[in-house]
Amino acid sequence: MSSSMESSYLPATTESLAKAQEAKDASESISILYRVIQDPSSSADALRTKEVAITNLTNDLTKENRAEDLRNLLTQLRPFFAVIPKAKTAKIVRGIIDAVAKIPGTSDLQISLCKEMVEWTRAEKRTFLRQRVEARLAALLLENQEYTEALTLLTSLIKEVRRLDDKLLLVDIDLLESKLHFSLRNLPKAKASLTAARTAANAIYVPPAQQGTIDLQSGILHAEEKDYKTAYSYFFEAFEAFSALEDPKAIFSLKYMLLCKIMVNQADDVAGIISSKAGLKYLGPDVDAMKAVADAYSKRSLKYFETALSDYKSQLEEDPIVHRHLSSLYDTLLEQNLCRLIEPYSRVEIAHIAEMIELPVDHVEKKLSQMILDKKFAGTLDQGAGCLIIFEDPKTEEIFPATLETISNVGKVVDSLYVRSAKIMA
Repeated sequence: MSSSMESSYLPATTESLAKAQEAKDASESISILYRVIQDPSSSADALRTKEVAITNLTNDLTKENRAEDLRNLLTQLRPFFAVIPKAKTAKIVRGIIDAVAKIPGTSDLQISLCKEMVEWTRAEKRTFLRQRVEARLAALLLENQEYTEALTLLTSLIKEVRRLDDKLLLVDIDLLESKLHFSLRNLPKAKASLTAARTAANAIYVPPAQQGTIDLQSGILHAEEKDYKTAYSYFFEAFEAFSALEDPKAIFSLKYMLLCKIMVNQADDVAGIISSKAGLKYLGPDVDAMKAVADAYSKRSLKYFETALSDYKSQLEEDPIVHRHLSSLYDTLLEQNLCRLIEPYSRVEIAHIAEMIELPVDHVEKKLSQMILDKKFAGTLDQGAGCLIIFEDPKTEEIFPATLETISNVGKVVDSLYVRSAKIMA
């Protein structure tokens, strides 16, 4: 630090801290706290006071959304880190990185800040802190959808942490890896990483928030495999854990619980869960969105379904997990409705079907052609006349399967005779 900065320092005492608290506005308080941490004294009392000043300064800068100043603060504090214990350094560094995360729109800044800190910790040989900052960096890269870089970082980090047998960090990293593989649509690897996280978690005490995250990820993977009943129980466990901690992830767990109920044809249970004591606490657009979907599903109405999707776009369409399951639910609902509508006909205008189902003609035409290709029914589209022609189900002759079976058995006999003759000839 420059000599001019040092000459304007304030002594690191409780009086200076009190002076900062009594300041008339945030700017003045921040200015005083900066001067306190510039005190060159390294006595035990001064160091303790400076730690408090750093915490207060971090809070003030966060409230003022001064992310760049928080980043610069980490650089300015490097001489201070040289004189305090490594554990305290780790606590301060992680505290400031967490503070930057609370400021909206700083994901790129957080990534570059973590990269800077990784370089510094590597140079200072602070392995414990570096591994935690790298884990945080991998999480940020995952959020930013920079999957390749995140995977490269996690692969080397997992090897290193397994060697050191740091179980708590290992749970975090394995969980991150599971989320990453899930984002890359590699379900077997996502499950393997989650199993590794559970194995590491069983050997130690896991904080409730981390246990909730494990349960949430378990629910997501089970839902992906269409095992919605098991997924529901995991989401319920996660919801209880997050709700007790007043963690914002509780609302996601509740949302996914309601989704599971809809997917297993129990949409009527949704209203009961929402009106329960735990559910009432989280009333808001996310819960309203799931209620609208449940109502549409109960009424088997595609029109209501589409209205819910457009009214609650950010809650349904922009949540990749909900969106994926609702897309398959919508497809199923659409196919069921179309099959029911075309059943009485052998030839019908596509426009008439679209009118009955209250959807655009091109949308219905596209879906019918897909259903024909998927062999959901036998038919063809006469696009010139704008009609759908439905064929009679071709009756298969009962003799055909029996004939095929006989030919197959004869083939087996010929094969065994050939093997025997080969042995005799030998």
